[in-house]
Amino acid sequence: MNKTGKLIVFSAPSGSGKTTIVHHLLQFKELNLDFSISATSRKKRGTEINEKDYYFISLNQFQKHIKNNDFVEWEEVYSDNFYGTLKKEIERIWSLGKNVIFDIDVKGGLNIKSQYPNQTLAIFVQPPSITEMERRLRNRNTDSEEKIKERVLKAEKELKFAQDFDVVLVNDKLEAAKNNAYNLVNKFLNK
Repeated sequence: MNKTGKLIVFSAPSGSGKTTIVHHLLQFKELNLDFSISATSRKKRGTEINEKDYYFISLNQFQKHIKNNDFVEWEEVYSDNFYGTLKKEIERIWSLGKNVIFDIDVKGGLNIKSQYPNQTLAIFVQPPSITEMERRLRNRNTDSEEKIKERVLKAEKELKFAQDFDVVLVNDKLEAAKNNAYNLVNKFLNK
């Protein structure tokens, strides 16, 4: 893979605000960012759009990509719900002369950091508490009670990985978290 450009990884448990922060950063032209669209085997939710929010592919197709070593990273995040980053997605963004920004699960973020240690800024977005994270998940109205409980249990495990990231960004006040994220990314891209 042509190793040009930088990689900005935002990882966090569901409900931490990482997606909101990533969308905020994409508005700044001076950062020269393009969003890495993950592939997933799960079904679309709400107003999600194929090839914008995710590459929605069948479980069978996803497993073929794994077998062909087409992913930089992948994981079975929940039972039969696979997520991953296709190598061609990073190549697509780098070919545009841009830096790649990821909104990705914790293990995926650490996998990217391990493969591109000097080119990657890995930021862990931490919710102020598990209780607040659970409240945010409920306010989304996108998941069943069972799915919310599953996400909370997963978050408790994921929080243990925060120390493995370059930076832990606590999102207790969204505007402050957005400003801190901008400053971290801008500094990294300009060093």
